[in-house]
Amino acid sequence: MSGLGVSLHAVSVRRGRVWALKDISLDLAPGERWALIGENGSGKTQLLKLLAGDVWPTPTGRETRLYRIGSRETDLISAKPRFAYLGGESQDKYARYGWDLEVRDLVATGVHHSDLLLRAVSAAERRRVTATLAACGLTRLAGRRFSTLSYGQKRLVLLARALAREPDWLLLDELYNGLDGNYRARIDRVLDRVRRRGGSWVVAAHRASDVPRGTGGIIELRAGRVQSVRPLRLGELKRLERTALERVPPRRPRAARRRQVRSSRHAQRPRNAQPPLLSLHRVNLFLDYRKVLADLDWEVFEGEHWAIYGANGAGKTSLLKLLYGDLAPAYGGRIERRGFPQGTPISSWKRRVGYVSPELQTDYAVDVSVRDLVASGRHASIGLVEPPSAAERRAAERWLRFFKLASAASRRPRELSYGQLRRALIARALVGNASAGARILLLDEPLTGLDPRQRALIKGLLERLMRRRTTVIIAGHHPEDLPRGMTHGLRLHRARAYFTDCHGRS
Repeated sequence: MSGLGVSLHAVSVRRGRVWALKDISLDLAPGERWALIGENGSGKTQLLKLLAGDVWPTPTGRETRLYRIGSRETDLISAKPRFAYLGGESQDKYARYGWDLEVRDLVATGVHHSDLLLRAVSAAERRRVTATLAACGLTRLAGRRFSTLSYGQKRLVLLARALAREPDWLLLDELYNGLDGNYRARIDRVLDRVRRRGGSWVVAAHRASDVPRGTGGIIELRAGRVQSVRPLRLGELKRLERTALERVPPRRPRAARRRQVRSSRHAQRPRNAQPPLLSLHRVNLFLDYRKVLADLDWEVFEGEHWAIYGANGAGKTSLLKLLYGDLAPAYGGRIERRGFPQGTPISSWKRRVGYVSPELQTDYAVDVSVRDLVASGRHASIGLVEPPSAAERRAAERWLRFFKLASAASRRPRELSYGQLRRALIARALVGNASAGARILLLDEPLTGLDPRQRALIKGLLERLMRRRTTVIIAGHHPEDLPRGMTHGLRLHRARAYFTDCHGRS
């Protein structure tokens, strides 16, 4: 059967009082593969949802949205199963609603075009699920619960769910976010097979490295309008690379690095006059009866700034949650926090620490304004139990202006783009009470989903904070996302931690 084509003419989408898309006209033919680029808030996610039929055009009397198979037009009901949309919020809703399926069952919901399994999986459907898991390198995770996976593993499982539908079009919103090099290579191989079968995709991306091989054209959005539609040439990728500042120092030969890796427990480090801000002694951490960290000794001193590296599932997010106080070490291990003796309520510590993570972004499905979201950083809470004080409102407004979110202050978190919400959460981390002594920022993939301009802005901000005695600990996969001034690195592998330099080199 012929593939599906899509035509949009003069289509607009309004979200509240804001036009997310304005007068969009596009013709997408079967077998085409597009990169969708634009700044945060330019309308990329809304356009993908519009194509998929998840968002309806705002009536203006001029709009048309047509689907066709060959020369024959078809309706949205018939066209919708031929699309598979995958974005950040697709992942978030499983945590939000408590849908904790086994991986094999979650992928099977893609075959059924449903969020949950509403009927038994047939033998033929089970074979398709098994083949899809194998193609994505996920066979060993088939029996795991979705909630036990790392952020990157969850993203790959949801891609497998999308592929199990055998769609004509993949609509992928920042697909590579949170993935290490190994998982990226797996996705590349999977999408190569999609391309060889003549499959189509539209992939929203901010980085050149996030544009899949075989992509033939660029759709550029600006302020909700199509700025240009053009072929993708090598020069375009080089321009994206330069804009995203993706160049990093060359790595040393692998063999030399391997010989120099040492257990963090036995590494000798210089001592400062003051005691460490954080001190971990013989820390073991278990999640769902799996050991995530083993026998970790680690100290963080004032003036140090750490980059945490590791593959998906290595424990980077768990380590930051441990430092923040959302997780506790197993019996026999201990964490010492300077100025917070044993017995101090963990809430007192949290008010001195800024924390940003993809999971925190998931948690913020509460019905609060963006202004109150930012103000809640003073209390390290999800939402506010009482209206913010005048001082809290002023602090929130100041950071909203800094991050170009003042016009969105009265909107709800789910009305923002993924990148805009990430900026709001960084503002929340920074608005906390900076009382006497050094503050700490714990940042888990903080620049995920941000356009190059916003990444550069936040890196510059972090550099200024680091010079003002704020200790920064960042977990991530992209060394080019690190601000200048990082001093140390820690690499997690098979529950052990190893010292590296700040670029992940031993």
